[in-house]
Amino acid sequence: MAPAVSTSRSQEKVALAMGEAQKQALAQLKALAEKVRENADYVGDKFAEEARKIHFGETDPRGIYGEATPEEAQSLAEDGVEFMPIPGFPEDRH
Repeated sequence: MAPAVSTSRSQEKVALAMGEAQKQALAQLKALAEKVRENADYVGDKFAEEARKIHFGETDPRGIYGEATPEEAQSLAEDGVEFMPIPGFPEDRH
């Protein structure tokens, strides 16, 4: 059996199959992600480290975004650090 591979063509089919409510929700998610990127500092793979420093008062509070492994995200949640995943979209990779 061949693996299912996502292509831009198949993604177009999914987008075309969405109802109006789903299209609006997707547009809102994209707008949220863009607003975060415009108004926060990108910290790359140091997200967990920087989020902890902010949470524990070791550095000035500021908006940040970056990458974290599932294990780092779980550890942050256990430490009470508030954060939320930002959805990634195919066009963000261009």
